[in-house]
Amino acid sequence: MRIVSLLPSATEIVCALGLEAQLVGVSHECDWPPAVRHLPRITRTFISHDANSCDIDALVRRQLHTQQALYTLDLPLLESLCADLIVTQALCDVCAVADDEVQAASLSLSTRPRVVNLAPRSLADVLDCLRLVADATGVAERGERVIADLRSRVDAVATRSATIRSRPRVVLLEWLAPPFSCGHWTPQLVDLAGGVELLGRAGQRSRTLHWSEINAAQPEAIFVACCGFDVARTQQDLQAVEAMTEWQGLEAVRNERVFVIDGSQYFSRPGPRLVDSLEILAHTLHPDIHGLPAHLPRAVGSRLHASSKRSSSAMAFVTPTSVSPQPPD
Repeated sequence: MRIVSLLPSATEIVCALGLEAQLVGVSHECDWPPAVRHLPRITRTFISHDANSCDIDALVRRQLHTQQALYTLDLPLLESLCADLIVTQALCDVCAVADDEVQAASLSLSTRPRVVNLAPRSLADVLDCLRLVADATGVAERGERVIADLRSRVDAVATRSATIRSRPRVVLLEWLAPPFSCGHWTPQLVDLAGGVELLGRAGQRSRTLHWSEINAAQPEAIFVACCGFDVARTQQDLQAVEAMTEWQGLEAVRNERVFVIDGSQYFSRPGPRLVDSLEILAHTLHPDIHGLPAHLPRAVGSRLHASSKRSSSAMAFVTPTSVSPQPPD
């Protein structure tokens, strides 16, 4: 079977199922596992690599209003790959090639490939997506073993978290300019990790926030995992926020409980590494209860500075690569 993946999480699912050798094309954002980086890139984005976060947000909002595409397919290249299966998504209107474009493309190709559409909204949905791809590729039994392993890791975190008496109030932000709450599976991950997400709602889209709303919530811990950004790119936006009165008045900032995570590699991708995201989150919130598995990057300190408080700190996670920014969903 010749497989084309149009989003990073699908690529990671295909590879987790042991089908890496059958991947013949991927999206321009697919970068994990590292071996997929040499594959032909089927998609491209109209978002400039050096666009700032405010411009990206404006472009996304304009796209939602006008229905103009942010991503497009390279049809001649796709035709040349003779794909049997295309794995894409129907969850986010701005994070991948539009579903109708993919469907139209599949009908125009000489091989008439099957299209598998993924639309997870929860951690359980992500596991169901893995099963869907496993069934479509004829490795259902292997898929069940992978799912069982992921569930075992999730259950281990949940069991340890059940012993926690004091759960910190958490806000996890998916964007900073303007701020966005987390959504879909992420509030569930916070809960499993032993925290209480204050502004995000499980199973629902992320939403635009006002800084006054974050200030009113007064989280004890803040995680910043900007969608599509690595740690260094996220820190650029965070530095612009630190001079704000609303930011300086946050309990988490005063107590140096602000954490930066590579949102692109972890929370933004609804694939097998969401379990990695859970384990990183749990360890950061409760390091005395949740150990960090050896295969995950260990947190390192990163000093950030506010105009009136020069000692606020954050944690930056070492990541394998940086990627181009993409808009929040």
